[in-house]
Amino acid sequence: MANLLLRQLSVLTEVFNPYLSQVERGLHEPSVRVFKSISEALNVSAETLFEQTGLISRAEDLDDEATEQAIRADRRLPEAQRRALLEVYRSYVGGTQTQT
Repeated sequence: MANLLLRQLSVLTEVFNPYLSQVERGLHEPSVRVFKSISEALNVSAETLFEQTGLISRAEDLDDEATEQAIRADRRLPEAQRRALLEVYRSYVGGTQTQT
């Protein structure tokens, strides 16, 4: 990401080079401390690093799912209206969530 050599990243993060190499190859999952050190060395947020490594979903995806769950759970609306509202919501946010 930052065009750093693994040795340089090791110095910046104070994490041993062999361990970083194993993390890079997927042989180890780094601790939160290591992730934080790497994100600081790369000058990106830890959340961004978690997203880019696929360990968490994008915040927007989580928000979309929470909104859809709230629509599905609202029993004040008949089922047909919940389905219609979900379709309208998805058309506005461009989501491709599974339908109810």
